[in-house]
Amino acid sequence: MNDRTNARTNERTNEKAMQPLSGKHRAESIKQLGEETFDVLVIGGGITGAGIALDAATRGMHTALIDMQDFAAGTSSRSTKLVHGGLRYLKQLEVKMVAEVGKERAVVYGNAPHVTTPEWMLLPIYQGGTFGRFSTSLGLMLYDFLAGVKREERRSMLSARETLLKEPLLRSEGLLGGGYYVEYRTDDARLTIEVVKKAAERGAVALNYVRAAELLYDGKGQLSGVTGRDMLSGETFPIRARQVVNASGPWVDEIREMDRSRKGKTLRLTKGVHLVFDQSRFPLRQAIYFDVDDGRMMFAIPRDGKTYIGTTDTDYAGDPAEPGVTAEDREYIVKAANSMFPGLRLSLADIESEWSGVRPLIYEEGKSPSEISRKDEIFRSPSGLITIAGGKLTGYRKMAETVTDLLARELGHAGCGPYGPCITKTLPLAGGDFGGPASFPAFIREQTVAGIALGLGELAAERLARRYGTNVAAVYAVIPEIREDANLRQIPLDLYAALRYGMDEEMAMRPDDFLIRRTGALFFEMDTVIRHYRQIIDIMAVHYGWNEEQTRSYVRVVEREIQERGRSHEWIPPEGHPRRPAFEGLGGRLPHGI
Repeated sequence: MNDRTNARTNERTNEKAMQPLSGKHRAESIKQLGEETFDVLVIGGGITGAGIALDAATRGMHTALIDMQDFAAGTSSRSTKLVHGGLRYLKQLEVKMVAEVGKERAVVYGNAPHVTTPEWMLLPIYQGGTFGRFSTSLGLMLYDFLAGVKREERRSMLSARETLLKEPLLRSEGLLGGGYYVEYRTDDARLTIEVVKKAAERGAVALNYVRAAELLYDGKGQLSGVTGRDMLSGETFPIRARQVVNASGPWVDEIREMDRSRKGKTLRLTKGVHLVFDQSRFPLRQAIYFDVDDGRMMFAIPRDGKTYIGTTDTDYAGDPAEPGVTAEDREYIVKAANSMFPGLRLSLADIESEWSGVRPLIYEEGKSPSEISRKDEIFRSPSGLITIAGGKLTGYRKMAETVTDLLARELGHAGCGPYGPCITKTLPLAGGDFGGPASFPAFIREQTVAGIALGLGELAAERLARRYGTNVAAVYAVIPEIREDANLRQIPLDLYAALRYGMDEEMAMRPDDFLIRRTGALFFEMDTVIRHYRQIIDIMAVHYGWNEEQTRSYVRVVEREIQERGRSHEWIPPEGHPRRPAFEGLGGRLPHGI
């Protein structure tokens, strides 16, 4: 790379992206992907790939990011939604990993307090349980030390009475006490979206629904890019890049197979399931981390008027895009909940929503799913393909830093550079420009008042401010324009404003993008989805110019999601679509295009 080209590349990192993360600018972004040569192409728009794209872009690398589905559509929207240090990994002597990801919790919180919230966690201690009182105290003390936990968030040990005062639903029989410590709750999909948006601000070209259909090589057998396929239009085009990173999560072995480099260590996929209950049936006050009869650990977490609980950990060999939830999965979690919270007497009919995802772990001979290390590993193939596999959501930024360090060395050896140092440790994510978490509460109060002045209810305004952080001003800005249409369509003003922002600034291309990964509504606001999904689809149809067939197809997609997730709703779709039998497993993968 000559000096003039290098100067142009560095200029991109100091400006806003030439193409915003907007659905309406999709054609221009695809044109850019097909015409330019990138320093780095990242395959996979989950949290790991997004983190690499951000780190690379901020260092001055001309960067592209693609995903065959929506951003965060795989593992990165299907986790326990915690930025946590992995206390249980101390039992497996994963001391280095606990220390590293424990420290990263505070980094994520500092850079994105609008999507990361400190959550006091209670670990009840029972006679004959996995954790004894002494081992819990020692483990939590070591956890605080390794993670560098600040004084006011360090662990304390509670008596049985104090433990029940924190959470009266707990089983009292055999209770010895509890450990009380801080984890961080997050919205995993929104965290990923905010990373992608920040990468786009720094010059990365990011596109969802673009599949790496074929790998391209030069005359020496070195990887030089991919053939991209737009999964919405079917269009194909070359994407040229000096370095290609395979960060496709559960699909990394498929990319390695395409590269003919799937040798040595491979993935082992395990499935995790979470169930959601309304607080009227599961009125949990306090986040709980508890052990199940089979020795596994499980979380129960209150959130926005709901309680979600999980997770399972079983081997999985099916389609990673749609792992599904079986009757056995549900029964296992409900049984565990009733054992720990016996007064609830939960049944399968109480399940309001659910999600399942797969963990892409590095295969280890002879170990059960729960025993497999969550460490990440980097593989380099003879063609130059760099693959990152394994790891935890909490450690995404550090994983990205390691991969981008390698990219900088490789590109530097090729005469493309020099590149700057990693700056992501102190770089606020999109929406996180508060000047630190301490300023967040005052910001929420101020923006709630601003939202009320625009005609929003207090709860709606506060919800928008918390979800979008400092980008809430852009959400509020569309309200005068959409007010009349919102009244005509009888859709809540805050929901319409969030939808417009999702399309204009977050590349929500399909209704399920918005309802699952931009808002989490299909997990935690099922009633709102049922009331307003048709208005949402109609608005998107006008915005994107869908024809009647496309619109009907997306209606079927959302109705299928409601039927399969909303198990407590005796709901019959309009126009006579039959309801699927309760507790029927998921079918095949949702269509990527129409």
